[in-house]
Amino acid sequence: MALERQRGITIRSAVVSFVVDDVRINLIDTPGHSDFIAEVERVLSLLDGVVLVVSAVEGVQAQTLVLMRALQRPHLPTLIFVNKVDRASAVPERVLEEIAHRLSPDVIGMQTVTATGTRSTRVTPYRTDDAAFTARLTEVLAEHDEAVLAAWAGGSAPVTATELRTRLAGQSRDAVVHPVLAGSGVPELIEEITTLLPARTPDPGASASGVVFKVDRGPSGEKVVYVHLRAGTVGIRERIHLGGGDVKVTGIRVFDRGGLVPADTVRAGQIAQLRSLETARIGDVIGDHGTSVPARQFSRPSLETVVKPAEAAGKGALHAALTQLAEQDPLIDLRQDDGRQEISVSLYGVVQNEVIQSVLATDYDVRAVFRESTTICVERVLGSGAAAEFIGVEPNPYLATVGLRIDTAPIGSGVEFRLEVERGSMPPAFFTAVEDAARTTLMQGLRGWEIRDCTLVLTHAGYWARRSHAHGTFDKSMSSTAGDFRSLTPLVLVAALRDAGTVVCEPIHRFHLEVPDDSQGAVLAALGKLQATPLESAQRGHRVLLAGDVPAGAVHRMQHPIPRLTRGEGYLSTALDHFRPVRGEPPSRPRTDNDPTDRTGYLRRLTR
Repeated sequence: MALERQRGITIRSAVVSFVVDDVRINLIDTPGHSDFIAEVERVLSLLDGVVLVVSAVEGVQAQTLVLMRALQRPHLPTLIFVNKVDRASAVPERVLEEIAHRLSPDVIGMQTVTATGTRSTRVTPYRTDDAAFTARLTEVLAEHDEAVLAAWAGGSAPVTATELRTRLAGQSRDAVVHPVLAGSGVPELIEEITTLLPARTPDPGASASGVVFKVDRGPSGEKVVYVHLRAGTVGIRERIHLGGGDVKVTGIRVFDRGGLVPADTVRAGQIAQLRSLETARIGDVIGDHGTSVPARQFSRPSLETVVKPAEAAGKGALHAALTQLAEQDPLIDLRQDDGRQEISVSLYGVVQNEVIQSVLATDYDVRAVFRESTTICVERVLGSGAAAEFIGVEPNPYLATVGLRIDTAPIGSGVEFRLEVERGSMPPAFFTAVEDAARTTLMQGLRGWEIRDCTLVLTHAGYWARRSHAHGTFDKSMSSTAGDFRSLTPLVLVAALRDAGTVVCEPIHRFHLEVPDDSQGAVLAALGKLQATPLESAQRGHRVLLAGDVPAGAVHRMQHPIPRLTRGEGYLSTALDHFRPVRGEPPSRPRTDNDPTDRTGYLRRLTR
């Protein structure tokens, strides 16, 4: 993107494919800035291995920790590459210690760096006859290999340097050890990728299986879908099963040997752009047994803002442009408030706000005004609550019986829907209508905030079977429909929520701050005014490392005084860490649905 070149940062994931020693490597470059973490999440399910880049100048940052934890959960093999060793202030030895201390103790430096921070910087691999390197390598490998442990402890013959190298490659591919390489470029890294990261042997003869990980728009506005095909072969003009339906592929371009070239087919192991898949969405699976999409690894955006066109006549163009941007980044979570005639989007931070505004202007010729961002809170259920409405019993106006109980659930567990009624007691479509309506209602709780973690149980269910007049025509007024259950469920769920009670919780970021020690007092005073709470501190030479909590709404204000108070020598990074109950009057969020918390108005709006 022109904007990426202008800002010098990665905003959207990019793909290139090349061959090293007859091994095809599909490289997906993802952003490092925390405002674009969603781009990282969308490619996690595709990866066989990872190269995590750490700066030799800035070292391990808060975002590095977030990424490493996300890679460790699915046990993704990870090489760590320390770059910028030729930059002034680069200290690769210190960074290696940080990596071992803060990311993983199971790391091994593979190279030595000389003339650090100069144009004469040289990176040299350790020789296999280097006694110190061999000792360190043996110690690290012994943690996960009994044979190496026995040799290290002196109980058996020493493991040869060649065997150590083979076992290092195996442990690296198993994601238990992380080799650390360094450089100001990547030649040394590329040489190691094929040996230290795992490779697969895809089967082009199997049934087509893959996943959509990126959606874009072509120059004429047509949808362009990025697909990683794990198995099988897909040809042009072929119909494929995608996201629950069948679609026809009318165009294929394959990433191959550094370029993007037209092709008649895409084969297993390749990444391609497919066209004419207008219904495709990020995360859609190709085939009946396609690649599954992993559980969410990162937190959702913690800020939102209202977007308005600079000119009133541009409202339609703004909505159309934001709709396309939401295709490319579903976490933008485009919300339309028809009552207030407002559009809002969710954001990770100020940089993302500026990028969206710039993209609207340059790519869509839409000038937009963004209001000041506000914090996205959540609601948590306080206890257990239940409610029910029965068919034919006032004040229930619908031909449906629905009873629901809602209970608290562990943080991060999501929403679980269960039945306490017989599954055969109603048609399946009615159960589906209840669950879908309940999950939609939980997106806006009693105060308008999403309720994320709870257990929902259907305790009562009933319906009137299909009936007809004597002459055989269907009588809707005497027969339950899925619409009855969709309309009644929000009213019952709101009553259950009121019985259980909810609390509004605000997002809290964990900040990491490094400042000169003579500015610590002024910095701590500024943090106090922003309701930031330091929880940890450590001395590193003439600098102080601080870590603590700060409300998400204060993160942007926190960024302004640090350069002034530290003479430009302070470094700050933040990442969403947890939610805590709001202190004082809890905020409410304007609703965008028919508002089941107002029963009279809800019924009137549905009738209308």
